[in-house]
Parts: sequence; structure tokens; C-alpha cells
Amino acid sequence: MSVRKDYDKVFSLLKSHHELFKSCIPLIASENIASRAVKETLISDFGHRYAEGWVGKRAYAGCKYIDGVESIAIKLTKKLFNAEFVDVRPISGVVANLVIYTTFTKPGECMMNLSIPSGGHISMAPRRLGGTAGAVHGLEVEYFVYDEKELNIDVDGTIKKIRSLERDGKTINLFLFGGSVFPFPHPVREIAEVAKEYGSVVAYDAAHVSGLIAGGQFQDPLREGVDAMSSSTHKTLFGPQRGMVLTWNKYADRIKKATFPGLVSNHHLHTLAGLAVALSEMIEFGKSYAKQVIKNAKALGKALYERGFKVLGEHKGFTQSHTLIIDIVRTPLKDGMSVEKRLEEANIIINRNLLPWDIRDGRHYMQPGGIRLGTCEVTRLGMRESEMEEIAEFMKSVVFDGVSPEKVAKDVADFRRDYQTCRYCFEETDAYDYLKIR
Repeated sequence: MSVRKDYDKVFSLLKSHHELFKSCIPLIASENIASRAVKETLISDFGHRYAEGWVGKRAYAGCKYIDGVESIAIKLTKKLFNAEFVDVRPISGVVANLVIYTTFTKPGECMMNLSIPSGGHISMAPRRLGGTAGAVHGLEVEYFVYDEKELNIDVDGTIKKIRSLERDGKTINLFLFGGSVFPFPHPVREIAEVAKEYGSVVAYDAAHVSGLIAGGQFQDPLREGVDAMSSSTHKTLFGPQRGMVLTWNKYADRIKKATFPGLVSNHHLHTLAGLAVALSEMIEFGKSYAKQVIKNAKALGKALYERGFKVLGEHKGFTQSHTLIIDIVRTPLKDGMSVEKRLEEANIIINRNLLPWDIRDGRHYMQPGGIRLGTCEVTRLGMRESEMEEIAEFMKSVVFDGVSPEKVAKDVADFRRDYQTCRYCFEETDAYDYLKIR
């Protein structure tokens, strides 16, 4: 095969991907779409440039306009989250977490967070699992005590564990709230009070819920006792893929140094510009967007529950965020991987997910007992509560009724024809058009 054929094939695959997402229902909780205004920044010349260092103190010339954009991103982030200091240079949520680890801990010290089956992210995991905290920064990891019914951290159990560890001579140096799956706000204030007794640092990974926090619809970690908050920028916060750290002025110099030269060199300036645009959209439209995301998640949870799905957290209204967790073991398809594959064939894009008890019950992340759904992207397409009923019916027809995925895929494509526009932005345009510039 000639190089030209490979060259052409890349563009063919890109176009096919766009066509797929025009006709599917995207329910991945960690994904969203950016507006065309954000996409415009991604093809700018910023993507070719370097701007090592802090605004106004770069290691490269030619940065005066880059400095202007980064200053806007900093200003808007501070306004959106009411933060004293922010660093928008981390290039992902994992890097943002590493900034926090580097700033506040030393290798060999100990962090407490959620386990992966209970909703923790791989960036929080110990060395034996290949997690960032252990394998990259050398932290030991202890886990919060988790209440499997309430789908949240057990405050009393965790406080008892903290005090027991301290009596045994083991200090938790960093408490990290947040994760990949947390449908309900974490008990930050209660545990932060105990953490401060021992001089420990308290942080919060807001990667999944930063858009809900920005929209005033979730908890406000910086007002509940955290020293720093990390985040990615492309889930409920609908920017391009990168990261940020928000904290107090007293930690500013340490955060700056951990980010550069510690963890980034150039910090992907085209996506930085995209973030500035997305932040302005969030300030203008974020409150109404965040409200609808949560309304949709609750409505989808209820609709699925009424159709026989075991949606966790039913006694609490299923969720207070964008995320739903569903126990799939007693469905005809038995495990999360089978459900994920069958729904993908029907153009419904979800992901399998470990349940808190899966490892104990002998299950594995490749064939877990659950699936995870998120409503951030379908909300940005303009869907509301009534559309969640239709989505639930599509899922039921595949998982419970045995309708062929091929038939459902056609019905899904018909359904999607009315939802092709990116909403909650200054210029509403087609969400998935392939923008050819050659």
C-alpha cells in the first residue's frame, strides 16, 4: 500500500467517525462535544508554538498574544469558580492530579481516596495497579470506607479508619475526594475537619463535575475546606481536552513550580485558547446547562428503572450529577462488556464499569457487573427529559427485548436527525460536521 493511500485513509476514517456520531446516542460520562468556536482555536497557529513558563515570564519570544489568551483563561476560571489562584497549564486531568501530588506530597507518603470499584480514577491508584499515584509519584494509597448502598463515602467509618491509622503511626498526608464515578456530592466538610487535625492536605478531583460546580448545581469544594481542586476540562465542562488546578494564593508559587518545570514543558496552546472560549460559554450558559444535565440524568435513571434496569441509588433519586450506574448482572446479557458491545451495535455508546462489590464477587474490569451512563453530551445536543424516555426505550429493546441491534440502530439514527446542533454556546452550529480545510 502506498503512503498516499494511508494518508487518504486517515481522512476517510475521520469522516466515518463523524458520521457515526451524527447518528448515535453518546452516553459516555467522560465525554462531551465542543462548540465550533472552540474548534476554530484548535486549528490556529497556537498549536505550533511554545510558551514555557508563566504569563509574562516565558522562555520563548513571540508570546505576547499567547500571554493575552492565557490571561483571559486565568481570569475566566477564577470568576467561574471563585478561586484565588488557578493554573490552566496542565494538559490533562491526570497531569492536574500529578501537580497536586507533586505540590503537597513526597514519594513514600500516603494518600486516601476512593478505590477504583467505588469510583476512584486510575490516577489515584497504587503501584500494584499501575496507577499514577503509586507508579509515577510513589505514593502509598489507603481507601475511604465506602457505603455501597448510599454510593458515597462512609463518614463515620472513614473517620474511625483515619484515627486507627494514626494510632498505628500511619499519617494520611493527602485526602483526595472526587473520582470517575460519584453520582452524589462527597462529604468533604466533615472529613476535612478531621484531616486538618493531623495537618493533612485536602484536595478534590472535579474532572467529572467541574461543569456542574461552575453552574452552581453541585457542591463547592473550595468553600468546603479543600486546599486545591484539580480538573479536566472536557466532561461536564465542555471545553477541549486538557486540565487545570484551582487553589488559594498561599499555594500559588508551589503549584506554579510543580506544573513547570515539573510536569509540563509546552502546554498545548491551541487547546488553551479553546479552553478560554469554553469558559466564556460556561459563564454565559453554564447554569442552565448544568441544571438540564442533572434533570436529564434523573429522568434517564427513572425511565430505565421503570423498564427493569437496576439503576443504583433509586432511594436517592438515582443521581445528583450527570452520572448513572446500572447493575447489569441480572439482565439477559449478564455483564457490562456484553451490554456495551450490544448497545454499540445499536449506535448507543456507553461504557462498562466496575460496581463497588465486583472484585469481591470475582468479577473483572473487562467483564464487570455494571455500566456507566452520562448525560452531558446529549444535553448539549438539546435533549431534555422526554428524550430520556426514548433513550431508555431504545436500551430496553436491545438489552431486555432481544430486538436486533441493526434495527435499533436505524431507529436511533432517525431519532438523532432532530438533534444535530451544539447548544449552550454563542453561535449554535452543527455539532458533528467534518470541517475540511485542505
